[in-house]
Amino acid sequence: MTALGLGLIAAFCWGLHDIAIRYLSRSVPLLAALFVVLCVGALFQLTAILILGGGFFVSGTGVLLSLGAGVAFLIASLGLYYAFERGPVRLVAPIIASFPILSLVYAVASGRTVTPAQGLAVLAIVVGVGLVAALSDQSDDDIPPIKRTIILSLVSAFGFATTFKLGQLAADLSGELPTTLIARLTALSLLTGVIMMRRATFWPGRKALLPLVGMGILDGVALLSVLSAGKMPNPEYASVTSSMFGLLTILLAWTFLKERMTPPQWSGCLIAFAGVGYLAL
Repeated sequence: MTALGLGLIAAFCWGLHDIAIRYLSRSVPLLAALFVVLCVGALFQLTAILILGGGFFVSGTGVLLSLGAGVAFLIASLGLYYAFERGPVRLVAPIIASFPILSLVYAVASGRTVTPAQGLAVLAIVVGVGLVAALSDQSDDDIPPIKRTIILSLVSAFGFATTFKLGQLAADLSGELPTTLIARLTALSLLTGVIMMRRATFWPGRKALLPLVGMGILDGVALLSVLSAGKMPNPEYASVTSSMFGLLTILLAWTFLKERMTPPQWSGCLIAFAGVGYLAL
């Protein structure tokens, strides 16, 4: 398995995850929903450690990096949930999907060389995702003022890029399973404090529980996939290709929910997949 393949697995899982967010966001308390998702994700990581073994040794630097990744992951998740709640998708998805730009900036800052062709491939992915997402939601429903939505989306993009960079560094030092668990438990602990301070509910409702459990498993697989690329060549490719979650959300909606797909949207798909194909060479 390559970093690119792991990124595609993450994109598929987060694509399903985001369909569920869109469906549940209008009827379920978002903090409670995120709490359940993080709890299930933590249980998933712990189960993986118990089944696969390998111990739980994490270096001091690995712990610090994992804690930082956990903080960034909570910030990214809160931005994602609240941005999708506000909508529209055509605005939110392209902005959040732009986090590969930051991922490559981090890679360059770490001394890794990115060729102009690779930069163009990343740009193709971002443009393709943005084109499809921008043309996907044609509803005339009233939407909240977009300024706050843009800020939330940008915060989420920054959070995801930072999560992946810190998490991959931690995984390279101490292994992906323990570092991912530390990151997730950090996010869960901080979220628990936020919910208690806001005196919000931890219970999302019985009807939402099963979908949220599924979302937690998908989120656990996705985050583990991206962080597992930390020991592979070009680990930033996992972060880049995982940004296709927005594109896959729309494709899955077209396939399973029978949402209309126009020729310009298919063009966006081809552009994005061309970028991924080049990175796979």
